[in-house]
Amino acid sequence: MQFPTPLFEARLLRRYKRFLADVELLEGPDAGQETTIHCPNPGSMMGLAKPGARIWVSKSPNLKRKLAYTYELEAVDGPGDPCLVGINTMHPNKLAEEAIRAGLVESLNGFDALLREQKYGEKSRIDILLTNESSDRKTFVEVKNVHLMRTAGHLEFPDSVTSRGAKHLGELSAMVAQGHRGILLFVAQWPGAETLGLARDIDPAYGRAMDAALAAGVEVLALDCTVTPQAITPTGMLRFVA
Repeated sequence: MQFPTPLFEARLLRRYKRFLADVELLEGPDAGQETTIHCPNPGSMMGLAKPGARIWVSKSPNLKRKLAYTYELEAVDGPGDPCLVGINTMHPNKLAEEAIRAGLVESLNGFDALLREQKYGEKSRIDILLTNESSDRKTFVEVKNVHLMRTAGHLEFPDSVTSRGAKHLGELSAMVAQGHRGILLFVAQWPGAETLGLARDIDPAYGRAMDAALAAGVEVLALDCTVTPQAITPTGMLRFVA
């Protein structure tokens, strides 16, 4: 997934009201200015978004947008110079589709059609629906963004309580009960991990919902990515640890 416009480095002053952040722009046409930007992330961003952090932002060409800049990446301690983490939760669905179409997710190969945002369950939309003309069995893929790393090499989900996430697990289980495949696909925007698991201490209810979903036959996969100021690229699979 290539960024459509160049990213500019900035210094984070503060993040607030979940979707807003104040920054000092260090590059680009507005370098030296302080401005408010959009933060496309409803979670806690635990371990990230600390005042003073080096971040990278995109600028929209839409002159009618109230907030011209969007928070995209953040530099963190780790391998690389710097190690960059993607925080934009609007990207994982695109990354999942890219990886599936490229054949990186081997267990999801062999589909005839890939559809996005299809209605299913109770007033929900599945992120990706895979179908095959030779079978009535469909594959429902729910995508979740991951950027929480409290232990080196191990990513966790969620970073805050997510009743919506637990609801999705129940709906995937219902699809499995109807004879379809239910897949939860985690997309890691923090490179360098080896495993991905659950932050059960942050949301015990989600942990219980996951246990029930696994028992019902829901499959869990985890996609790894590399992150640069030019692109976020799916690279392979991580090992999921329930």
